[in-house]
Amino acid sequence: MTVPLAPVLCVSAGLFAFGLFGALTRRNAIGILMSIELILNSANLNLVAFNQIWATPSGSGQLMVLLVIGIAAAGAVIGLALILAIFRHQKSICADEIRLLKG
Repeated sequence: MTVPLAPVLCVSAGLFAFGLFGALTRRNAIGILMSIELILNSANLNLVAFNQIWATPSGSGQLMVLLVIGIAAAGAVIGLALILAIFRHQKSICADEIRLLKG
């Protein structure tokens, strides 16, 4: 039994909208990272849904999802390491107060 494509795309669009809204309105750097993860998860949902509809025998949609999850995990680790370093230097993780790269 397969789920129709339209509801899956609506859920994915909702996840993307929540993630985009969170990434643009959050002031906390960790909240911004979590919002970016929502955006990547909406892309993963689209990849799996279209792979199910097109029924590719190689499962390329699922392979792309695994690749995106790996890249997202690596990005989260690097982002959290940068946030930790910034917190040690400035004692704040508010995105408005981070000006380390400005000369």
